[in-house]
Amino acid sequence: MKRLIAILAQAATIAVVSAGAAHADRGSDGHLNILYWQAVSILNPFLSGGNKDVHGASLVIEPLASYDEAGNIVPALAAEIPTPANGGVAKDLKSITWKIKPDLKWSDGTPFTAHDVVFTAQYCMHPDGGCQQAAKFTDVEKVEAVDDLTVKVTFSVTKPFPYGPFVGSESPIIQKAQFQGCLGPKAPECTEQNFHPIGTGPFAVTEFRANDVVSLKANPQYRDPAKPAFATVTLKGGGDAASAARAVLETGEFDYAWSLLVEPEILEQMVAAGRGTLATAFGPSVEYIEVNLSDPSPAKGALRSTREGGPHPFLTDPAVRRALSMAIDRQAIVEVGYGPAGKPTCNLLSAPEIYASTANDWCLKQDIDGANRLLDEAGWVRGSDGVRAKDGVRLSLLYQTATNSVRQGTQALVKDMWSQIGMETELRNVDAAVFFGGDPGSPDTAHKFYADVQMYTNNFPGTDPERYLSYWHCDEIPTPANNWLGNNMQRFCSDEYDALVAEMAQTADLAARAETAKRMNDVLVGQGIIIPLVHRGSMSAHSLTLEGVRMNAWDSELWNAADWTRRK
Repeated sequence: MKRLIAILAQAATIAVVSAGAAHADRGSDGHLNILYWQAVSILNPFLSGGNKDVHGASLVIEPLASYDEAGNIVPALAAEIPTPANGGVAKDLKSITWKIKPDLKWSDGTPFTAHDVVFTAQYCMHPDGGCQQAAKFTDVEKVEAVDDLTVKVTFSVTKPFPYGPFVGSESPIIQKAQFQGCLGPKAPECTEQNFHPIGTGPFAVTEFRANDVVSLKANPQYRDPAKPAFATVTLKGGGDAASAARAVLETGEFDYAWSLLVEPEILEQMVAAGRGTLATAFGPSVEYIEVNLSDPSPAKGALRSTREGGPHPFLTDPAVRRALSMAIDRQAIVEVGYGPAGKPTCNLLSAPEIYASTANDWCLKQDIDGANRLLDEAGWVRGSDGVRAKDGVRLSLLYQTATNSVRQGTQALVKDMWSQIGMETELRNVDAAVFFGGDPGSPDTAHKFYADVQMYTNNFPGTDPERYLSYWHCDEIPTPANNWLGNNMQRFCSDEYDALVAEMAQTADLAARAETAKRMNDVLVGQGIIIPLVHRGSMSAHSLTLEGVRMNAWDSELWNAADWTRRK
């Protein structure tokens, strides 16, 4: 473990190639192999919120601005970042005006203009579109092209943080000419467009096989004639985190492997092979358990896991939710599964530090006795088999997550902890490509939530959590009507919380925003709607020959792939 910590510390301080460094010729470094063990399902982030899909798409389609590795907003397709100081943000904070870099072209050679940006807003804001990133456009009144290189976004309310639309890899620009026939309910039907988007990014798609592989080539129209250094890219999916780590660190088959949720001692052995290094960064990622407040019973038929199907038979009891959290030893989970890439947490918002609440720190110490007393007082009585019940309802739940050795290890630990308070737990794991996929026909997605509790990591791009916290608004609940694309997996609906969402949207002072964010965090965590476990550092691996990687916890990890080069 000490060796691994030293390796991580060294990796964090290794000098990287400057983002502005020139390379001899576009494509001169040959082929790049990237491995995402959660395979890419679609290359349209507006129809999938999964990181694997967002990251894959970021090689092809771009936003007006991105977040760099320090969480700063930096121009991508925009000429500069609009601010009140440069006049780009209106004095009344109700509009933002973006200037686009001149002479940008799509990979098909046609001009990129402000009209593409306006169309992108129309696409995501369509009332029947089920856009996964609709929260980015909260309070947007209109988006208009002032001229071919100027876009103005007007908000219906004061917007202290106006960098929602078109900022970060979750909100890129799509080409109007390609997608204009894909508005509203037609969006999921546009397979060619969703699988082969025309972009402005460093690479263009040559072949896409859903849940398997993406083949790309250097975009001949990319704005920097010396970039990208790689002529072709294979973004391969499948396997698991351990095999992905091995493919970079031991065998050298791949140049980059993403999201290495692997036991620390195993990673240490792999790094010793001398082929690759680990890169880690702590941002907003938190591994948590979410509680289903609706009834997931198959007997509910089409109303299964919907508010219309009725409340959950026992997870609507605050005492049960509180006891589940109290029984968990978060430090043990970190030590066994995460090592230096994890920290115990009691918050949905664990970073940036200004948003981290201390109101829930009681969860840092496991309290089995206290959890048992709480359930006793709530009338849940142990039966002869040790499982608690009340009014004929047993505390028996299905606990699902994505297939991953660390997650399965965490499940086993938590199951044992919950058994100590009279909870019967069945474990289930689903292939990650399916679990995080956006297929509305699959019964196994996180959005369908056909289980009692489920566990995964969630986060938000950039450093401001306003859009992320709006995910738990009543309107964000996934339903059959919106193709199960909402973000409020728990089916949580609260007038109090919705009011805080509105308050956050109108608060300009940073300190006041932080206090509102903490209150929102404390509603979700304090009521046991979300059970945080681990503040996760993003950890990936890359070959020692791959230079220019700038590990980013605030945006796509592939955000600066245009700058990656092969060491000669």
